[in-house]
Amino acid sequence: MNLSKIPGCLVLFVLIFSSQSPFAQTDTIASWADYPNHPRILLFAGEEAAIKKKAIADPAWRTLHEAIIKEADRLLKKKPVTRVMTGRRLLAVSREALRRIFFLSYAWRMTNKEVYGLRTEKEMLAVAAFSDWNPSHFLDVAEMTMAMAIGYDWTYHQLSNPAKQRIAKAIIDKGLLPSLDAQNNYWLRTNNNWNQVCNAGITFGAMAVYENDSLLSLSLINRAITSVPAAMKEYSPDGAYPEGYAYWGYGTSFNVMLISALEKLFNQDFGLNAIPGFLKTAGYLENMTGPTGIPFNYSDAGMGGGLQPAMFWFASRLNNPSLLWVERSRLMQSKEKDIVRNRLLPAALIWQAGLSVLQAPAPDSLTWIGHGATPVALMRSSWTDRAAIFVGMKGGTPSENHAHMDIGSFVMDADGERWAMDFGMQEYESLESKGIKIWGRTQDAERWSVFRYTNQAHNTITVNNQHQRVNGFALITASSSDPTFMYAVTDMTELYKGVLTEARRGIGIVNKAYVVVRDEIKTADTITTVRWNMVTQAAARITGDKEIELTQNGKMLLLKVDTDAPVEMKTWLTDPPHRFDAANPGTVMVGFEIQLPPGTTAAVNVFLVPQKAMEHVNLQIPDLSEWKTR
Repeated sequence: MNLSKIPGCLVLFVLIFSSQSPFAQTDTIASWADYPNHPRILLFAGEEAAIKKKAIADPAWRTLHEAIIKEADRLLKKKPVTRVMTGRRLLAVSREALRRIFFLSYAWRMTNKEVYGLRTEKEMLAVAAFSDWNPSHFLDVAEMTMAMAIGYDWTYHQLSNPAKQRIAKAIIDKGLLPSLDAQNNYWLRTNNNWNQVCNAGITFGAMAVYENDSLLSLSLINRAITSVPAAMKEYSPDGAYPEGYAYWGYGTSFNVMLISALEKLFNQDFGLNAIPGFLKTAGYLENMTGPTGIPFNYSDAGMGGGLQPAMFWFASRLNNPSLLWVERSRLMQSKEKDIVRNRLLPAALIWQAGLSVLQAPAPDSLTWIGHGATPVALMRSSWTDRAAIFVGMKGGTPSENHAHMDIGSFVMDADGERWAMDFGMQEYESLESKGIKIWGRTQDAERWSVFRYTNQAHNTITVNNQHQRVNGFALITASSSDPTFMYAVTDMTELYKGVLTEARRGIGIVNKAYVVVRDEIKTADTITTVRWNMVTQAAARITGDKEIELTQNGKMLLLKVDTDAPVEMKTWLTDPPHRFDAANPGTVMVGFEIQLPPGTTAAVNVFLVPQKAMEHVNLQIPDLSEWKTR
């Protein structure tokens, strides 16, 4: 290692980090004397033939392979990326660079056409010329480093010597060395997606330029092996990803990229796959998508779903092709222009291991329950019927990374429509550019002034117009997979401390025909107003003292309330209350308010009934104490 490149205070850190980390695994790399020549990241020389053979034989893989090549052809005509910041981030540029370089270098390896290799080199030289890769927001550096590492490694034998030198120098100076600066690398000790993404990106860079600085490379790879378990332990015990669907697609995908690269190069996973919950997380991701194709988009996630290359790795690793059931649908229904937006798409072909996506069987279980940092319950009446009922409910805490005040919130599909929805995230820059501080987690943080982040904008209850308690936590306390009554119960009492003495919610699918949401609450020593809220894109009409009729695309759903308490049925506008809030066009909030005296116990059942089940609703729902784990 050229120690003159590194600040003196960091030299010792580089040399001893792997042996001193509190997250150290059993094994790290002692030496790397017999490293293979390039290409050495993810795909060795000569392994292209197996991918091409599978692409010829299997129509699904042929679709993906040809989509990448076609997109590479389109990229040939584009100018290289430029260093354009969006607010404090360069991330959009880094992500596009990764997509372009991965696609172009894949096309080079699969076709051996010089034009793809030359275009990859041109893209990398443009990135190498950037003043820096924005280390103050290190995700930008991590993704750019991964992009450059893949391109450098995969096209190494076509690169000119001057290009090799400039690209390798950029990887070291603008990727690896900034990761040693304490001002940039707090992610080494975090338990969220930053840890996964940054360790993966830097490890790829270290693998690519090993012969340029072997000691530095070994140190950084060992550092990743010992650091990333801090994030991976968050999957325990069942695989539920605390940050939700969208960030699963980010953190988990890069975690898989890291493990795949380590296994390929060193023929071992260094104990990472054995971390409790990690290999189970594929079940979480698969069950998170409803029959409409829309995910349960709690926390900072959008309503759109997309192909997840990491699922091919999990399916191969676990020898479970049913994990590709949702990916099968994505392949069959997505447009090519949407598929090629995924910057990690070539990895799917590397990880397919001979699996036939189009022959993937449906999963066996209709329910999936995940405990841990963000407990989640996912239920459906069928995997094969697009008109099936689907319900997702979450517990947890608003203090989790990227979380909202959405404890007890749920989504629902039926008859091919999403009836109960989640607004999802608001784009960060739209808030940060207006001076809103969105990353605070205290009760009085400015984050909770954003409409979409509060419980008033989610499918849960609001008490006396107050926010849920940030330091509260809701467990899933019971669940059942009985097809006649699938359900889950969460105890939300801590979220309403000071205004309620008890708050429990149970959600279930009755006879695979309709949904019931049961809330049992006890008021404290004041008059209490409880608002029950549900966000929908359907047209809403109050049709009775305790009924609201929802219509959408020619379908109908009845919201029916059953309770002894006096109920005022209501609809609420979703217009943004502040200048910084995002618009919510085509949506309305429906529900009701109940006013309760001090020290009152109340139970409320809300039935969500598709039109075909309206004659079969049974209003006799047992107390939540009888909803036991079965």
